[in-house]
Order: sequence, then C-alpha cells, then structure tokens
Amino acid sequence: MRETPMADLFEVRLETGETFYTNAEGNYFLVGDLYENTDAGLVNLTEQARNAERTARLDEIPDDQRVTFRGTEDPEARVVVFTDTTCPYCQRLHEEIPRFNELGIEVDYLAFPRGGMNSPGAREMERIWCAGNPSEALSAAFRDESPESDATCDNPVEEQYHLGLELGVQGTPAIILPDGSLVSGYVPAERLATM
Repeated sequence: MRETPMADLFEVRLETGETFYTNAEGNYFLVGDLYENTDAGLVNLTEQARNAERTARLDEIPDDQRVTFRGTEDPEARVVVFTDTTCPYCQRLHEEIPRFNELGIEVDYLAFPRGGMNSPGAREMERIWCAGNPSEALSAAFRDESPESDATCDNPVEEQYHLGLELGVQGTPAIILPDGSLVSGYVPAERLATM
C-alpha cells in the first residue's frame, strides 16, 4: 500500500498487477486510474507508477536471462518483448527483428508461455533458454523447427512468466518500451520506432 497525492487515499497493487485505491481503514475501494489535473492537461498518475515499476522490475533481469537481438550497431533504444513460440503474432514480430535492429532498436525477449507453465509452449521455451545459443534456438522455434537440443537447466522461464503477469501482460507479444509503457500485440517495426 502506497500513499497518493490525495489525502487519505492509498494505492494498492496486487501481485497480478491490478491496481485499486482504498482509504486507510480498507473499507472503501475505488477501481480505476488516478489522474492529476495540471496546466498541461490530465496526467495519469496510475499509469506513470505502473511504467516506473515495470522499468525498475525489468532492470533487475540480468542480461544472461534474456534472449537478445542487438544488431551490429549500438542501439538507440531497448525494448523488452514477452513472447511465446506458439503465438503467430510473436512469429510475425520476430520476422521483423532485422528491421528493428536497422532502426536502432535492440529487442530483449522474455518468456511468457500463454498456456501457462504446464503447456507445450512452456516446455519448448525452457529448452530454448537452456540451449547453447538461445537466440538461434528461438529463431528456429519461430520457423517451426525444433530447438537444437532437449537440454534442461535451471532456467528463468517460470519466473519470467510470473513477472509478466505481475507487470500486466495478458497476452503475447507484449512490448515494454524504454519508458515502461506496455504495448499489447504485434506492432510493425516502423510504427514501433516512432513510439
């Protein structure tokens, strides 16, 4: 529970990522976003807090737990994509990785098996994260080829799945922009670059 700019109103964030507001006693609840009326217009304080939390939580993920497509240049922006190899729109987004990289966008993939941790997609993603070269294994899976091995290891797939739920991911692909904004669904490279 966190204080808000309004007296006696507190923000509550559930583990599922949902936010609501309550009084100190917890006997009144308000579901929705809190806005501030400023000279520049309405500012969504709830979304600002969500974005900041997403950014902070993603910064905690070590690079070796991400499957990264950087390109050859130093990237101008880094986006995180929660993905699932069984998702057709994820496959379509992955086909544009070279264009993302040309536009200076590094793509870091995190696992989000849409069918849950007992699904075939989860098992495939675990094999990908355990592969000797996860980026090649992920690309192969998106081409409907089997990952290079059936290796098992201590992998972050389940942890990333739960993190996605916590951050408000409801489906794939889910793209998190550098400012923490969540964009649901497939977005072409050219349009994402303007975002």
